[in-house]
This record gives sequence, structure tokens and C-alpha cells, in this order.
Amino acid sequence: MSALKPPEQKSGHLVLPGERLGVIEEFIPDAGTYVKDGIIYSKIVGRALIDLLNKKVSVYPVVEGVVVPKVSSIVIGQIGNAQSDNVLVRIFRIGKKSLTGSFGGILHVSDVSDRYVNAMNDVCKPGDIIRAKVISEKNQIYHLSINDKNLGILYAFCSRDGALLEQQRYDLKCPKCGNVERRKLAPDYGKEPI
Repeated sequence: MSALKPPEQKSGHLVLPGERLGVIEEFIPDAGTYVKDGIIYSKIVGRALIDLLNKKVSVYPVVEGVVVPKVSSIVIGQIGNAQSDNVLVRIFRIGKKSLTGSFGGILHVSDVSDRYVNAMNDVCKPGDIIRAKVISEKNQIYHLSINDKNLGILYAFCSRDGALLEQQRYDLKCPKCGNVERRKLAPDYGKEPI
């Protein structure tokens, strides 16, 4: 009587992010995988490769050159939900490559500037377009930083009427209502093609 192998142990089958591949007692997690609570999961869309000889499990991208954020990637995204000490960012571009889907990131107040920042509202607001650097993938969340002279807000919108803010020295001014706001601007504010 032969025991059937569980489906997560078949080489070559298509897997999606978050799909179970095995357990760390059985396999060493390799490229394209992550571990949570002792279970190995796929990090990307790809084909599972179960190496029984070396007891390794990995996932290879289905499409060559699949673009996913990695630590040290420069990403472009849009600020979403904001709290006083962090904001969520919907990442839609990595470097010059646009993504077909989007990835979520988080920007914490401690990764904004060397100087003390009281609240995220002083740096960015929901809807703003931001250039940031991925500094960590801890817990499958992309942690971002704008603490660099080339990073920051690329496009900001008036919190009163939603108009694109125009740069005037260190401040931003709304051409419609005259509202003046501040952000942590990238040096090429308003110039990056989106």
C-alpha cells in the first residue's frame, strides 16, 4: 500500500503567494519562500521545486523577470490609510518597472527623517505619491523609508480640495484655494512621470 504524497510536496505545480509548501522539520526553505509558524509558504507566483535529495523547497517565478519589491528596492506608491505614527503605502512601481498588481507597504514615523517628526501628517497625507526605499520584509510586510535626500513625496494634493499642490520654496501651495501645506519632498517634486 503506497501512501500518497500531500499536494504541497509535488514538484512543478503552480503555486500562489501564501500557498503552503511544507514544514521546516522536513525541508529547508529556499528562494521564493517564507516561513511562518514552522510552515513554509510561497512568496511569489511560480512553480514549486521540491529537492528531496537536499531536502530543500523553493519557488521559481513563472514569468522571467517577475518584479517584486526586495530590500533596497526603490519603489513608487500612493499613501493610503494614515495614523499618527505610520501610513500604509500601495506600491505600484519598482524603479522604472510598473507592476501589474500592487503590493502593500508601511512607512513608520521613525523612518522619515533624522530629525524628530511629531506625526506622519507633517510628512505626507493620504493620496500623495511617494518614492521610498524598502528597508525590510519582516512578517511579509514591506517596511519603507524616505530618510534619504532622493526620497520623499513626488506629488502632493491639497487636503481641502484635492488639487495638485505647487512647490514654493519649502512649502506647497494650492493653486485653487491658496492653502499652504508642508511635506517631506523629493528633490524632483512634480517631475517624475507617473
